[in-house]
Order: sequence, then C-alpha cells, then structure tokens
Amino acid sequence: MNLGVLVSGRGSNLQAIVDAVEGGKLKDRISLVVSDKEGVQAIERCKRHGLPYMVIKRKDFLSKEEFELAIVKELKRAGVELVVLAGFMRILSSTFLNAFPMKVINIHPSLTPAFQGLNAQRQAIEYGVRIAGCTVHFVTEELDGGPVIAQACVPVLPEDTEESLSHRILSYEHRILPQVISWISQGRVKVDGRKVIVEGGEYGSIPFNPNLEDF
Repeated sequence: MNLGVLVSGRGSNLQAIVDAVEGGKLKDRISLVVSDKEGVQAIERCKRHGLPYMVIKRKDFLSKEEFELAIVKELKRAGVELVVLAGFMRILSSTFLNAFPMKVINIHPSLTPAFQGLNAQRQAIEYGVRIAGCTVHFVTEELDGGPVIAQACVPVLPEDTEESLSHRILSYEHRILPQVISWISQGRVKVDGRKVIVEGGEYGSIPFNPNLEDF
C-alpha cells in the first residue's frame, strides 16, 4: 500500500514505520509525510531517509475545512491508500474522514476508551490504574473512540512517573503500529460495527511480553 503519515512533532512512530519498511518487515511505501508544523524532528527524519514530505499549517487557511481539504488533496495526489496518524495533534473532522473512509488509523498511548485526549499517561497515573498501554484504532469523529484494532498492555509500576510510563508505552507503540499496518496491507482486517477481526488467528490484543509475528 501507499502510506500517508501525518505528524506534528518528533516522529518516533514515523521512524518505527520507516525502520519496518527499510528492514523488509513492511512491504508498503511511505508516499507522503505531512506535518502541520515547521522545524519538527519528524521533518528531519524525512530528510534523513529521503521521504517526500510537506508542511501544511492550519494558520495558512481561513477554515479547518480548507486546511483538511488541502491535506486530502496532497495525499490523494500521492496515491495514498492508508493514512496513519503518528503523533498528529489535531482532531480530524468528517471533511477529512469521508475522503478516506475507514482508511485512517491512529496510535494512542492508553487502552481506549480509557484516558482519551491529551496526557493519557499522566491521566493513568493520577487515576491509579495498574495496567496502562497503547491502542491502534480506526479514526472516527469521536476523539480516540474508533474501533480498536490492537492494544498492548503495560503495567503501571508503583514508582512510575509520567515520563517513565510514557517511555515504556512508547516502545510498544513502535511495535504494534507497524504490525497493524502489515495486517491492513494484507487485507486481514475486517470491521463489523465496533468489532475488529484480524483474519488468520490474531485477535489484536498484545500482552506485556508479546510474541508478534515480525515486529
């Protein structure tokens, strides 16, 4: 598949996808990276790996709709078939999602529907949960509320800080995001209402010590 990756910051999940492609674990191609901010580390990663990228800033458009349509135009021009939100810090509306129906996925650092939105790791620690983690889900207009494709569970340790928990969760984000892209690329992901089935035996729930196929 041709992948479009949307970023806003350091791009560590972008790097995980790049590493999987360059290592032969993903047979897909990153056709375009779009950042809504200039000067972020994700752009430097694009330059280092020779990835096509663009900066499309919200402030350059009169409305959110025009901003989203501009991104859609460039993704379509690049032949993108699956859009991956990899630290993209904007909520997409139906204007964007209708252009890629059930072809937009996101990685979120919690076990959704728990702790949606910003600072999910801090929310988990403050709430006192014993298990946190990360989720790859289809994007809908509900914030971090789309059908769950895969999750990784990470224990919250008594001594954890927001930083330490975030670091451990991130290592699993880097594993399940490329895995989900691989499943979708192989045509193995089916959606029935809110239930996502990965054909071939995997359910899409990754334990703390996962035995992933290739990632």
